[in-house]
Amino acid sequence: MPETTHPIPELSLVLPCFNPPDHWEKIVVECTKSLEEKLGLTIDLIIVNDGSTKNVGPELHAYIKSNVEKVRFLEQKTNAGKGQALRTGVQQADGKTIIFTDIDFPYTEESFLKIYAGLQNNAVALGHRSPDYYAHTPLFRKMISKSLRFALKSFLRLPTDDSQCGIKGFNQEGKKVFLETQINRFLFDLEFIKLISKRKLSSINIEVELKPGVVFSKVNMKILAKESFNFMSILFRR
Repeated sequence: MPETTHPIPELSLVLPCFNPPDHWEKIVVECTKSLEEKLGLTIDLIIVNDGSTKNVGPELHAYIKSNVEKVRFLEQKTNAGKGQALRTGVQQADGKTIIFTDIDFPYTEESFLKIYAGLQNNAVALGHRSPDYYAHTPLFRKMISKSLRFALKSFLRLPTDDSQCGIKGFNQEGKKVFLETQINRFLFDLEFIKLISKRKLSSINIEVELKPGVVFSKVNMKILAKESFNFMSILFRR
């Protein structure tokens, strides 16, 4: 018998998951179904569990599977970092376009739709946080973010000064470049942006907004210290 060919999905959505908040499965279902309705397509949903120790389990997977038409769950036994989790998911993403964001969908639906629209004529769409973002950001996180943005403006000629925005998208050409990244944690975004600049891929900055009431995770100081070395390697990498 001839092999069955499966149609290429228009959009793959990759969500990394590490110790997600309570009721995350309901957020995922609600947001995915709403986006499918707005876009008029079926989303190829890929959830990557990055070694979570709480708020995960078969019953939550079953709930999502019973409410979302197309979903895959990928497992990493130990916590390897968001960058590695996303590479695991993106590797499996077949969509003509691929978007990743966080498991709690912190950005508005309009922001997501603008990222998708930006991919129709560009290889990469980069979320760019609006000035309002800092009005609700904890002081230390605000200082880190603004310091990094200052460094990008001052030392690197990149397509954006907001490398760490948590929503980005790319087509299959951009996927190949994303899979070239090697950093596992905080600065994988910056590494990706430097690579797309080096490869001269077309990109667009999309202003995005957080939903009201988003809860920020705590900054891990050990990881932050280690990432300073990654920043230097990116800064001087040719």
